[in-house]
Amino acid sequence: MASITDRIDNVTRIPPAYLNAALPAPKSVKIEISPRCNYRCGFCALRTREVQPKWDMDFGLFKRITREMRDAGVGEIGVFYLGESFMNPRLLVDCIAWLKRDIEMPYVFLTSNASMAFAEALEECMKAGLDSLKWSVNAADEAQFERIMGVAPRLFHRALENIKAAWEVRKRGGYRTGLYASSIRYDGEQLDRMERLLAERVRPYVDQHYWLPLYSMGAFATLREEQLGYRPTAGNQGRLGALREPLPCWSAFTEGHVTAEGKLSACCFDATANWTMGDLTRQSFMDAWNSESFVKLRAAHLRKNVSGTVCENCIAYS
Repeated sequence: MASITDRIDNVTRIPPAYLNAALPAPKSVKIEISPRCNYRCGFCALRTREVQPKWDMDFGLFKRITREMRDAGVGEIGVFYLGESFMNPRLLVDCIAWLKRDIEMPYVFLTSNASMAFAEALEECMKAGLDSLKWSVNAADEAQFERIMGVAPRLFHRALENIKAAWEVRKRGGYRTGLYASSIRYDGEQLDRMERLLAERVRPYVDQHYWLPLYSMGAFATLREEQLGYRPTAGNQGRLGALREPLPCWSAFTEGHVTAEGKLSACCFDATANWTMGDLTRQSFMDAWNSESFVKLRAAHLRKNVSGTVCENCIAYS
């Protein structure tokens, strides 16, 4: 099985066959099981939502659209988008089981902040066939956690405990789920503290750790980022070691993004539905993937001129 970084690089690299406005099915799709999150991270697009959504993904809708995706050739499904999927562990497990057992999706992956990933839920996800579970670890200590994540520091310790528990659950049950972690690469003293934390509390309990640039979620969280005193990399250019050019943005070409409400978005950071390209409660997945609005947006990206489009104000292009 390919490493997690190989898979990430394959999605963020736009191959020649995908350098068109109308496209075959994407390689990978992320689906928002729950749009809610228990963190308030300073770099996250979710901060721009005035009110947290109350409804999670409808399981009937999930089954219909993922069958369409499988038939169209999608090979990877992420059972998350912007929210924290362990906010609804029962639905999360049901979605994984459907993907692996009913439609035989080749690869199912999940990213989580770990704070709500209790051992029983972890084991059920692994039993259901989850291929990859990646932890986001972006604070080196309680003080930084409270400042950046915006929640009580007790969750810092709970997340680290759950990361260790996942390793133990996998070992005890003989499950095949890959366990990974990523971290935003700060600089100076912050990086030194993060390295110590990773060495002691994270790397012993994952198969691979990798670094992300300090990115900004499009045009969303820049004010809060300035208040916190850090300067982000433009847009989502992938992981450190394999950064991509901002135009054309891979997010609109090689990866689909579906909100809990069933909207297909062109942006991997679309917390406010500004990038909606289709409504999967009314359209098939491929009709939305090649909708008139999506085709026009991709054409602008291919021209490397997004002025006048919904991407115009993204920090990546300013």
